[in-house]
Amino acid sequence: QVQLVESGGGLVQAGGSLRLSCAASGRTFSSYAMGWFRQAPGKEREFVAGITRSGSTTYYANFVKGRFTISRDNAKNTVSLQMNSLKPEDTAVYYCAADRRSINTSSSPVGYWGQGTQVTVSS
Repeated sequence: QVQLVESGGGLVQAGGSLRLSCAASGRTFSSYAMGWFRQAPGKEREFVAGITRSGSTTYYANFVKGRFTISRDNAKNTVSLQMNSLKPEDTAVYYCAADRRSINTSSSPVGYWGQGTQVTVSS
């Protein structure tokens, strides 16, 4: 029903910024809550940020501490993650996620996943 494709990952120095984008297929994009997860080598997948169908409410993991901002544009079928003040511990593969249910914790059910985009932050 939904296909997700991430872009915008790359290599950045500590303190720098990156903006990740996720393009979604389907005509019912606005019917899905969206989110971002990440997984570092040897670690479990963890929730990063989520946003409701209309974009009226956002959710963030504690470690974001105001550094990341999630947004969506339903007219363009896209969701973005603006990442500022990046730290080496932010290094991970970042995955876009979609579900008709709310995405707001690491245990939130996710119906659809993107392929992931690598973010590497050097010290």
